[in-house]
Amino acid sequence: MSEETHEHEHKRDQDQDRDPDLKRDAGRDYDHSRETESESAERETEVERRTVTDGGTAGADDVTLDPWGSSTVADYRKLFEEFGIESFDEVLPEVPNPHYLMRRGVIFGHRDYPRVLDGFEPGDAAVLSGFMPTGDPHIGHKLVFDEIIWHQQQGADAYGLIADLEAHSARGLDWDKIDEHARDYLLSLLALGFDPEEGELYRQSTNRTVQDLAFELGIETNISELQSIYGFDGETDVSHMQSVVTQMADILYPQLEEPKPTVIPVGPDQDPHVRLARDLAARMRSFKVTEAYASFETNAAEHALIEDAYEALGGESTSDSDPIRCVAAAEWLSEHHDAPNVEESLRAAGKEPLRPRVRFLDRNATEEAFTALIEAIDGEKRVYEGHIDVFDSSREDAAALAREIEVEHEGYGFYPPSSIYHRFMTGLTGGKMSSSIPSSHISLLDDPEDGYEKVKAATTGGRETAERQRELGGEADKCPVYELYAYLLAADDDEFAKMVYDECVGGERLCGDCKEQAAQLMQEFLREHQEKREEAKAVLESLDLDLGLDERK
Repeated sequence: MSEETHEHEHKRDQDQDRDPDLKRDAGRDYDHSRETESESAERETEVERRTVTDGGTAGADDVTLDPWGSSTVADYRKLFEEFGIESFDEVLPEVPNPHYLMRRGVIFGHRDYPRVLDGFEPGDAAVLSGFMPTGDPHIGHKLVFDEIIWHQQQGADAYGLIADLEAHSARGLDWDKIDEHARDYLLSLLALGFDPEEGELYRQSTNRTVQDLAFELGIETNISELQSIYGFDGETDVSHMQSVVTQMADILYPQLEEPKPTVIPVGPDQDPHVRLARDLAARMRSFKVTEAYASFETNAAEHALIEDAYEALGGESTSDSDPIRCVAAAEWLSEHHDAPNVEESLRAAGKEPLRPRVRFLDRNATEEAFTALIEAIDGEKRVYEGHIDVFDSSREDAAALAREIEVEHEGYGFYPPSSIYHRFMTGLTGGKMSSSIPSSHISLLDDPEDGYEKVKAATTGGRETAERQRELGGEADKCPVYELYAYLLAADDDEFAKMVYDECVGGERLCGDCKEQAAQLMQEFLREHQEKREEAKAVLESLDLDLGLDERK
């Protein structure tokens, strides 16, 4: 923040502080106590993306998703249309004991999250997220810490990783700094409630299983693809590219022993990683399960057209003795749709009966696995060179059978990883909160007094004077200080968070008093958190984690 802006904020707070009505608030005490796999893959394939030179993937207007940049999202709604991210509000009613970040809309989007919710009760779900140790952990990182811990408390297998290979290759940090920051991230995660006995913590550089999986995933990844997704060019070093494939291995790591729905909590800038991981999960499968009406292959749009023709010609009401023929469907389409490619395929199939079926496609299956799948299928089936059509099974049951046979024959059986997305936390000086701008964030390692002062100096969404504040109300939706309440300081107390918001926009709450209250709460939070970090040191020391440089020297 410039000195001029700082003086303006300070003067405005002083002007508003002259109002005695809200002095009582400054000292307030506060207690801190279902979509199928192939449908999902097809939908993502159909979303067109444009590459930008800063290493991200651009959507509409100013929406840029760059895992290593400093981009922000001006309009989160655009992510739904441009990148296929779905609104979290739609699944919120299904979430048991939702975290306050979910209830308050901080977690705003998801990919394929209902699959993870279905895994809570049987204990068949996992959560994983990573931290690139390029600076101190700050209150923005606490969002991800909280999301991992909440999922662990719901019964999910929990994984927290230190992305040290990424920090070294993509950001050029030396190993001494990486080791120092890695320790700090892990201590805060433990202090906030992560249970290491029920979860796993690791570093990329010391997890050989992750590195071996990355090698296998690298076989299914090419440079052209990385260029398209991340904007890599001839100047990008190989280690940076390798770190991307390592992150893909991280995302799929929880499923190595047993395939299970896995959620990755991230900010929207990390979505390119999630999309690539979902694609690689599918490529590593032995079988793909789809739906069809005839022996030839179609894409999603063509399948929908054939379905229209099938239903219009009588659908399930037709008998085996008088089935709907492919050529009849071609005639119907010629009259009702402009679809020459589909018509051509149908006419080529001629009098082949048009029947709904579930299809097993051979992707990477061994001969033994393919034979075992044929033998395991009950009911009517048609076996072709590269696929099997079945007529007495649902797609869901077929997918379960395919995964079972795959795993029995040493395949991976990966579920496409799911994800949830939280909003970027606004920096205290405006813009995006960044580890590289100390005044924009509050570190979880900051002295409580320094945290207090940073909040007091923060930009707000208040009006120029107390009179204008009472008349127009504050702009809480644009206020970094209100975000502190909503994202952190109000903790699980929704009524308190709502009261702060309503008093602000209603003109009752003035910025000086509001910041004083927030500053005191932040000071208290930092003091308590750092006490818990001290207690967590013994726990961290007891874990089998390499946090030093001995092996590298």
